[in-house]
Amino acid sequence: MSGSITIFDRALVRKRRDRAAAGFAAHDFLVREAAERLADRLDDVTRRFPVALDLGCHTGELAAVLAGRGGIETLVQCDLSPVMARLAAATGHPTLAADEEWLPFADNSFDLVVSALSLHWVNDLPGTLVQLRRVLRPDGLLLVSLLGGETLTELRQCLAEAEIAKEGGLSPRVSPFAEVRDLGQLLQRAGFALPVADSDTVAVRYAEPFRLLADLRGMGETNAVLERRRTPLRRATLFAALEAYGGRFAGPDGRVPATFHLLTMTAWKPS
Repeated sequence: MSGSITIFDRALVRKRRDRAAAGFAAHDFLVREAAERLADRLDDVTRRFPVALDLGCHTGELAAVLAGRGGIETLVQCDLSPVMARLAAATGHPTLAADEEWLPFADNSFDLVVSALSLHWVNDLPGTLVQLRRVLRPDGLLLVSLLGGETLTELRQCLAEAEIAKEGGLSPRVSPFAEVRDLGQLLQRAGFALPVADSDTVAVRYAEPFRLLADLRGMGETNAVLERRRTPLRRATLFAALEAYGGRFAGPDGRVPATFHLLTMTAWKPS
């Protein structure tokens, strides 16, 4: 979008989601957890939402969770990745590939927009929120989860220290994330009513840090910062980071934690 800051390489995000699509079911635990939490919040709303949009649908995880809930009669699925969109279409819902930053929908098209762990990859989150308000019908509901600033704090610390020690400098190896304190203001600026933003954490424990890296790759959630270093991480740097990870964070059982910080936005389009 004109005049916006470009943080992420969106073409690379799409490529990595394309690559992850075929094996996504083996790594989709975090998206499924986020989907369940969004559906639980929807259950608390005593309203029906006949036409809904699942923005950033991955391979259809949220559709499976929403079945029979919220009074949804038509669910449109949309993902940046054409490969993921094709797999999501197997759920039987109308599905298309489209960029969250350029929504191809008419004004006042949906009663509900839901999004599970996709919008942390957009460059212009305020602009995307404005578009989401546009496509919602008056009194429509926005319900979004995205990754927040404390995500992968353990990995970030260890990578930063290892890179400084082994390579004499620091590069952006892990994507920046939003902070919960900013989201309420962004929703208000975008014209939403009754904005609420809150956060929670999901702690996952791994037998070894390599398993975390495999999950991140399998989710399509590896680094896509535009200013990332283009050379691969040196083997010595990686092993130093993973050794520090285990040494600093392993519990009595030898397993290491990985923190995922889930932010949730809830807001209404004014009637």
